[in-house]
Amino acid sequence: METKVLTAHVPLPLAEKVDEMAARLERPRGWIVKQALSAWIEQEEERRHLTLEALADVDAGRVIDHQAVAAWADSLGTDDSLPLPR
Repeated sequence: METKVLTAHVPLPLAEKVDEMAARLERPRGWIVKQALSAWIEQEEERRHLTLEALADVDAGRVIDHQAVAAWADSLGTDDSLPLPR
């Protein structure tokens, strides 16, 4: 696989944590950074996917009224808990 060198200035405390983790895991610093970057990108891609899915639900009218959700939330922990709004 081709690679590309990326550089970034990071705060010293963060760089020290990366070094500590690399030493503890007996891995190179670059491996730690690649793992963290891959996890962050995966998380952001999932967040985008979920956002687009939610917007499609809104466009299709698949929403729950705010007042129904607020009433349900207010009823939690009471003797008269309401069912989950649908």
